[in-house]
Order: sequence, then C-alpha cells, then structure tokens
Amino acid sequence: MTALSPTVAPSSLLEPYDTGSYFDEMFARDGAVRPAYSKVGEHLGRLAREDYFKKQTAVDVAFMRGGVTFTVYNDNQGTERIFPFDLMPRVIPAKEWAVLEAGLIQRLTALNLFLHDIYHEQRILKERVIPAHYVLSAKHFRREFMNFNVPKDVYIHICGTDLIRDHDGRYLVLEDNLRCPSGASYMLENRAAMKRAFPSLYQSAKVRPVENYAQELLKSLQYTCPAGARSDSPTVVLLTPGVHNSAYFEHTFLARSMGVPIVEGRDLVVKDARVFMRTVAGLVPVDVIYRRIDDDFLDPTVFRSDSLLGVPGLVQAYRAGNVSLANTIGTGIADDKVMYYFVPRIIKFYLGEEPILPNVDTYLASEEKDRTYILENLSKLVVKSANEAGGYGMLMGPWAAKAEIEQFRAMIIENPRNFIAQPPIALSRHPTWCGEGFEGRHIDLRPYILCGDKITVTPGGLTRVALRKGSLVVNSSQGGGSKDTWVLHGDE
Repeated sequence: MTALSPTVAPSSLLEPYDTGSYFDEMFARDGAVRPAYSKVGEHLGRLAREDYFKKQTAVDVAFMRGGVTFTVYNDNQGTERIFPFDLMPRVIPAKEWAVLEAGLIQRLTALNLFLHDIYHEQRILKERVIPAHYVLSAKHFRREFMNFNVPKDVYIHICGTDLIRDHDGRYLVLEDNLRCPSGASYMLENRAAMKRAFPSLYQSAKVRPVENYAQELLKSLQYTCPAGARSDSPTVVLLTPGVHNSAYFEHTFLARSMGVPIVEGRDLVVKDARVFMRTVAGLVPVDVIYRRIDDDFLDPTVFRSDSLLGVPGLVQAYRAGNVSLANTIGTGIADDKVMYYFVPRIIKFYLGEEPILPNVDTYLASEEKDRTYILENLSKLVVKSANEAGGYGMLMGPWAAKAEIEQFRAMIIENPRNFIAQPPIALSRHPTWCGEGFEGRHIDLRPYILCGDKITVTPGGLTRVALRKGSLVVNSSQGGGSKDTWVLHGDE
C-alpha cells in the first residue's frame, strides 16, 4: 500500500512510501495523512529532496562537533558513536498525550507507594497480592533498608517508562526504567536540532516545549533534600562513574543544564556522617546526589568492596538523614522485569484503579505452567532477563538462530526466576529517512516522569527508532537512533 496524502505533491519526499501492514504513525490505513501530521506533511511536500538531505547532513555534523555520543561496549569498531538522529519528527496530538500523561502519573504514583510498602509494612505481600518470594529473592531488593524512611517518601525521582503501540495503535507499557533512566539529554538535543532545521514548521505546528526539563529535574532534586539541609539553597551534585560510562555525555549535559557540579566518587568524602565535595576552596557540604551509579557500586563499605566508583561512608550519611539520593537505594526492585508483570495488581492494590496504560502480555518462567509454555514456544516469543537493559540479555525468538534458542532454554531451566517472555509486538512504524528517501521503521517512546512535590511528565520524550530494516530493537547499543517527539498544544 502506498500512502499518498492529498496535501503532498506527486514529487514529494514522501512518495513512494509503503505503510505496509503495520500501524503507521503518520498515515492512516487509507493512505491519508493523520490530522496531527498535517503541518509536517504540507512542509515536506514543499521541500526538495536535496534540501532535506542538506538539513540532515547539517544536523549530523552539528552532533559530531557537539559530541552528542553514546558508548557501545564490547565492540571492535570503536566504542564512541555519534547518536543517530532522524529529522522527521514523531507527532502526538493533545488528546492522545493527555491519556498517556494520566497513565504515567498513575503508574509512578503506585510504584512509589509499592516501594514504601515493600520497605516497611509489606502489606502487599501479607495480603498475597504478590507472592513474597518474588520480592524477597529479587536481585535489587535491599534488606538493609527495611524500615528506612527516605526523604519526603519519594523513592523514584526520575523515571523513563518505555511505551509501544501495537498493530491497532493501542499504547502498551513495555517496561519501567527506575534506577538510572537515560536518554533525556538526547530528547533536549533533538529538540534544539529540530528548531534550527525547521524553525517555521516548529512554530506553526504549536509544539509544547521540553526545554525546561533540566530545571524541573533540579526542582525535583531540591525538593527531596534531607530535613537537616540548608533548605533555602541545597547543594545538588551529579555523581557519574566517569568518562568511560556509556551515558557520560548525558551526565555532563544534564549537570551543565542544571548548573550543578558533576563529580566522581573520588571528589566526595564523608566526615561525621556528612557528605562533602572537594573543591579548591576546601570542603563543601552536599545535600542531594543525583547518582548515575548502580547500588552495587555506591559505597564499597556496604556493597561491592572492590568498587572504585563510589564513596566510602555514603550509606552511613544516607541512613543518618544527612544526604538524599536520587533515585533511592533499593528502587531497582520495582523495575525488575518480573515485577513488571505485577504492576497492574500494584495499581489496583494501592489506588483502587484499573491501569490506564496496559502491560504487554507476559509469562513468568518461574511459574510452572508459564515455563512449560515458554519452553515449548521459544521460537515464537521474546525472552528477557529480569535485570538486563539496553537490549542485552534478550532472545528474539522468531529471528534467533537455533543455537541461541537452545542457549536460552538451558538458562531458563537453570534459573527460571530470572526470565520473562512476551509475544512479539508489531511495533508501530514511522517514516524515517534512509539515505535516498523515507521508509517505515519501527519505533517506541520513552517519556520522562519527574517526582518532587508533585509528579510531572515532560510533554515529549525520546522516540527511539530501529534504523535497521525490519528490526524491532530500538536501543542505540543495538543499532537504533532517535527522533524528536512533538506533543501538540491542541488537536489539528
């Protein structure tokens, strides 16, 4: 099927464009441009191919010069890569976004309540809404923090929830990223690039801004400063593992955008259960740490003793109520992929509501009936490790080699608690520039949710795109790129 819009001339950049059998974000089944994309379709209809190519090249050069990069581990072609960006924006109408926003706020509200409960009364376990062994056996459940009261009862300050659309265009939650969610810097860089490349289109489309994300993040961090901090001007720092981390560009970008220091573990010291930052003028008290380091590496006196990334004594200062950590230690239990299965129950238990945004159908390998089904259908399912991210630890059954399937079979049998399985979802597609013209590529969406005195959802997010033809894996580490996400002020 070729999508031809009445607003696009025959020589348009978008012709020919095959919508295929997937839900296409820009084109309806009959080939008409969806109303939210009318401005984009009209603009591209007037744009020559060589002019679009020049704009895309200019953005690529700007990203290269600006160091907009990510790191790929275990890659013999060099680890540092420019983050691929496609100039064709993904557009979300206002009414559609309102539903997403409500669903994301509902989800994060419930997950914060869940974490408080798990580390205190454990009502949800006592009432057998979730079998206790799933929580108590989880890799990221921190028994050391039972009955510990985190500042302002906020466990999840920053969340990146991955959303997809199925064959019918229905939004589904693919997973929650609650430990150190990444990608917000690319959302901001993408927006800046789009405003430079298409200033008149951006203005006429009435797109909601995302540029205040860094300041909203800072406000959320400041809100959760401990009671003993200088509440008028708490000192916030961003703790990074260092330049070799895959998200180091983002760490520096966000620290600079918030106007806060970026530090490594060696830059901090704990004295009398208080955290200080080493500076040329002496030690400066630190009130809030936006940490981009996993729990295991935060404090070698409590967690991994071989960690050179953390701060000895940090947990002592945290327990004493003298510093706040975002996100809180122990948050990882809530983004365990096995716990994802129970989120609809979590929402119902704490809020008395049905989920606004449904999960993808999920099977638990630790349940005998589900495990039997998974092992009998490995070639038809997507299998995920409970605590992996970035597209790693995953089996794409329909496209996997027999040897890989058998490898996962053995791992599931050996440690069923560590695996879930889901049917492959025919992710929605979006027109994407592929060198000579536009072709449909599969996409997802990672909105960013902040929790301070209230929960806010940045009106946009990172649309990730699988640049390889036919691929469903959108992660940058697996060959994916990104698009700017335009949330409109009002429906067109």
